[in-house]
Amino acid sequence: MSIPALQAMWFLPFVLPICLYVAYTDLAQMRITNQAVMALAVIFVVIGFFLMPFNDYLWKLAALVIVMIVGVILNAAGAMGAGDAKFIAVAAPYLALGDLQFVMMLFMAILLAAALTHRMVKHTPLRRLAPEWQSWDRGKKFPLGLALGPCLAVYLILGALLGA
Repeated sequence: MSIPALQAMWFLPFVLPICLYVAYTDLAQMRITNQAVMALAVIFVVIGFFLMPFNDYLWKLAALVIVMIVGVILNAAGAMGAGDAKFIAVAAPYLALGDLQFVMMLFMAILLAAALTHRMVKHTPLRRLAPEWQSWDRGKKFPLGLALGPCLAVYLILGALLGA
């Protein structure tokens, strides 16, 4: 993996709880909160400043802005929710460019597992464990945070274990 293990190790304890919170709130409320998105951004801005060369840090902040613009366009086109677009934008700086292909494959695997699990649980008695979750009754809409949060978390865990 291209992400330095030291970066992943420093980011992980701060980012992991937010990733889990994002998955939960998207399941329960079908929304990714602005507080979670802002917390991820602040963590990167503060910790990233000390962990990486300044030029790399600026490029990663530029990636956040570029991905946010693309996300706003996709949201306006109805392709994804606003919270999903914001989460993807603030997650972008955490990723090493050399790991992009790996992250896309990781995301697809987690998305498939999350979608299958969500759909199966929706139609079993397990649903009674959380009957008030809004994601159960949204038709074809899927809580993408259920895949986005764990994807960033797993990436950072793997980066801490296998990073450069």
